[in-house]
Amino acid sequence: MPNRPSTALPLLAFLLAAAGAHAQDAAAGGMAFQQCAECHSPGNTDNAGPGLQGVFGRKAGAKDGFTYSPAMKKSPLAWDDKTLDAFLKDPRAVVPGTSMAYGGDDDAKERADLVAYLKTLK
Repeated sequence: MPNRPSTALPLLAFLLAAAGAHAQDAAAGGMAFQQCAECHSPGNTDNAGPGLQGVFGRKAGAKDGFTYSPAMKKSPLAWDDKTLDAFLKDPRAVVPGTSMAYGGDDDAKERADLVAYLKTLK
């Protein structure tokens, strides 16, 4: 049998690179969060937006003491990986009528990192 180059190694390298492209990095998410910190505290303190401590797993529009838009209050969402990613990508598409001024983030890796960071805010 002729000695042919194996396709297994290039395929494995491709699969590892593809998996790493969306791997979550909470430290990088913490750096990306700096743009969010204009309106959101990583703690429980409310600013223009609600404090994000404990946001992961919480029902949208349900943080006690914060005045949400009617659209956010009525939203059936609970914040998990999927809903946070979608909301960070395009807030107005996910919750039409939201008062969040942020226009969204098209960078899937940055959104994944932000979600990883938000999970640490317990």
